[in-house]
Amino acid sequence: MARKLALIPLLLTLALAASADAQTSHNSNAPIDFASDHLELQDRANRVLLTGNVRITQAEMTLTAARMTVSYTGQITDGSPQVSRLDASGGVTVSRPDQTARSQYAVYDLGRRVITMLGGVTLTQGTNTVQGGRLSINLDTGRATIDGSGVGGSVPGAQQQGGRVTGRFSVPKRSGEQ
Repeated sequence: MARKLALIPLLLTLALAASADAQTSHNSNAPIDFASDHLELQDRANRVLLTGNVRITQAEMTLTAARMTVSYTGQITDGSPQVSRLDASGGVTVSRPDQTARSQYAVYDLGRRVITMLGGVTLTQGTNTVQGGRLSINLDTGRATIDGSGVGGSVPGAQQQGGRVTGRFSVPKRSGEQ
């Protein structure tokens, strides 16, 4: 039994590595398109507040939330402000072609090209599901790491327990099985 338990971290590492290798890097230099019910420009603070059914798309990635603050540097390139960070809250979903992540909060740091999701995180790829407290996605490498820490707030139906990472991986059927 102890030998089987020792294999679990290895299997988890291999599964996540295979997932990362299957990902192509995200084009974080692509323009960011947005839609929302309401927009408030806070020009002196170099930010825009988007509220109500917020949807951001960049290349093949979509980020949705109830509310989002878009911070920009103040520099204008090709007539548009240079976005440096997106802070999202309220039912956040990040969708990529083969993965979906859900949480209560998310921060997309465009300079570092990293999305950090907090609060009742669920990451789904096919039939594989992992839950935890904090998820970090490196968009350049496609590597996703999840741990049990993070802020409070759980997603209904999520199985996060006591600051641990939980999940379920599907197992392919052997030939001849139904």
